[in-house]
Amino acid sequence: MDYKIKSRIWIENKDNVLLGEGRVTLLKAIEETGSLSKAAKSLNLSYKKAWHLMDSVNKSAKKPVTINSIGGKGGGGTTLTDYGKSLITAFDTINKNCWEFLDHQLKQFKDL
Repeated sequence: MDYKIKSRIWIENKDNVLLGEGRVTLLKAIEETGSLSKAAKSLNLSYKKAWHLMDSVNKSAKKPVTINSIGGKGGGGTTLTDYGKSLITAFDTINKNCWEFLDHQLKQFKDL
């Protein structure tokens, strides 16, 4: 039989989710597009849902994760702070290490 382990991780602060797979994907899309609205569109999220996710991240984090610039002739935008980029890197590392650990654990299960 071909067994799989399924797992998802997220990081909380006092019952508020700071980061999870969805929030990290949204942060990466913001970094790529330079805009919360474009990031939301690229992920098929409503702007309102994306805004709430980013508001939650910014409220749960120690420092600002994104910076918003006011629209003008060229339009506004959203960029990640260095802290926001470091959160993505840390989450991706934790997630990768978690999957490696789980894969190792699954090998023990297959031998039974």
